Amino acid sequence: MADRKAGGAKGGTAKGSQGKKGQPSKGSKASAKAQPRGVPTLSSSRSTRGTGGGQRRVVRDLPPLPQGPRETPRLRVRFDDEIKPQLVKDFSYQSIMQAPSLNKVVVNIGLGEALTNANAMQSAVADLEAITGQKVVITVAKKSISQFRLRKGQQIGCMVTLRGARMYDFVDKLFNVALPRVRDFTGVSPDSFDGRGNYTLGLREQLIFPEIQYDEIDRLRGMEVVIVTTANTDAEGRRLLELLGMPFRKDQAVARVSR
Repeated sequence: MADRKAGGAKGGTAKGSQGKKGQPSKGSKASAKAQPRGVPTLSSSRSTRGTGGGQRRVVRDLPPLPQGPRETPRLRVRFDDEIKPQLVKDFSYQSIMQAPSLNKVVVNIGLGEALTNANAMQSAVADLEAITGQKVVITVAKKSISQFRLRKGQQIGCMVTLRGARMYDFVDKLFNVALPRVRDFTGVSPDSFDGRGNYTLGLREQLIFPEIQYDEIDRLRGMEVVIVTTANTDAEGRRLLELLGMPFRKDQAVARVSR
């Protein structure tokens, strides 16, 4: 009789732990709620349970969390240490604060095809966000034009305005990586200034940027890059961009003399 009671007690505890129809007990539900799925932990590695033996296998190490402020771009350090004193020397400024500098960079893509192709806007936005690393602003038509079948409020382009560290990173990548990848590149025009030290550059395709893969794009799209400076004249703006690394096109006479 004692054995039967003990066995009944054990059976009762086993049934109580499993609950009705094999469902987990309340304690197991509470622990499951305390650790919901999809919430990342602070562990340095992630592991998964193996198919047999209940062993756990490490998949990959998670990257460490960023700490401290962002590192200053190398072009900004070079501008403060070398370029700014050189501008003061070239133009005989009375104060170093008079030296021109970069104000902002605007990258714009016009999409007339978005009126007939609904997927063109998504592809252009994805490419521009990959190139600049910043969220894109979609531009709309300000008025209706019947000749172009354009209505007010329709999406016709996208743009990004870069400032600060991202601006210097983009300019550094444009001068030293993207432009040299242009086919038969001989330099950019030194006359594309607006009279107030701001420079406009047109690019025919987005493949010159290393973030864009040829197999992932639907078609080639050009873009316009506007570099806004604090210079008062085109000569000051041209000298600033030249010191920053802009590859201006040289005349044949100047090239012969340099040889």
